[in-house]
Amino acid sequence: MPHKECAFCNSPKLSIVAENALAFAIRDTSPARPLHTLIIPKRHVVDIFETSADEREAMHELAVQCSEKICDEDPRVGGFNFGSNVGVAAGQKIFHAHVHLIPRHQGDTDLQPASPD
Repeated sequence: MPHKECAFCNSPKLSIVAENALAFAIRDTSPARPLHTLIIPKRHVVDIFETSADEREAMHELAVQCSEKICDEDPRVGGFNFGSNVGVAAGQKIFHAHVHLIPRHQGDTDLQPASPD
């Protein structure tokens, strides 16, 4: 059920780039990298842990489709960050479940080696 104050449930400006029966995908309006995409369940739930198995599968299917489209649009993409922030402490800002699909290019960030414990 949509929530009246939810940015994903009530924005007429969402430009959907992919969709299936249980989920949809949009470009992030504050992207970490070009073509940063959000995969969102249609049913309003606060975080990814509240989604059903069917919703998670639908979201995963869209992520695969979107990753292929992103690679077609930008052949330099060499990988993706794929995940969800759950809760304020983890940086969640919109409290409607969503997964980030962030395209990455080789060398687009300095990776720090893990420090020995």
